[in-house]
Amino acid sequence: MRLPAGAGRWLGIPAVAALAATWRVRVVGGEFETAARASGRGVLYTIWHETLLPLVWHHRTRRDLTMLVSPGIDGDYLEAFSLPFGYGVIRGATGQAGVAAARALADVLAAGRPAAIAPDGPLGPRRTVTPGAVTIAQRADALILPLHATADRAWRAGSWDRFLIPKPGSVVTVRYAEPFAVGAGSSGVATATAQLAVALEGLTREDVA
Repeated sequence: MRLPAGAGRWLGIPAVAALAATWRVRVVGGEFETAARASGRGVLYTIWHETLLPLVWHHRTRRDLTMLVSPGIDGDYLEAFSLPFGYGVIRGATGQAGVAAARALADVLAAGRPAAIAPDGPLGPRRTVTPGAVTIAQRADALILPLHATADRAWRAGSWDRFLIPKPGSVVTVRYAEPFAVGAGSSGVATATAQLAVALEGLTREDVA
């Protein structure tokens, strides 16, 4: 049974707030986020799809991030959950809608504002970097900021991404890697895609699940 999309707001927020109030959040590499935001350029936060819950919660106080969200029912939930926290949402994943969404996200970044994307979403393969996020950053002359979240105790959903839900009282660690720019042309995209894959793999190394 699927809940109405609005459940992301009237049910999801109180439930997640109650759960997240018990988490102890530890930040590693926070200076990388600070430096990226101080650069004056757009910053593309780049995450694995599975970490959406703790990372959307952790960054809710920023109130300036625009997320690329899939057009399906799961995207409806995420949009309803995130909008009250001040997130901007652009819908689209594949096809013509995906092309338009990528252009809209690039426009946000080109204006010097931050945005977020999961390069392995919306349907996987899990923890696999595709060049779409890098291409968007290149078009906008934006910095890529890789980040990841882990929890010492967590539930994992049976979904393709093994969606992460930190358990009550768990330690949630948010790790940032050094931001980087994308070089020119197709070679720049290829190099940055490989660099992003290495950065995310490094951030994920302690996460055996």
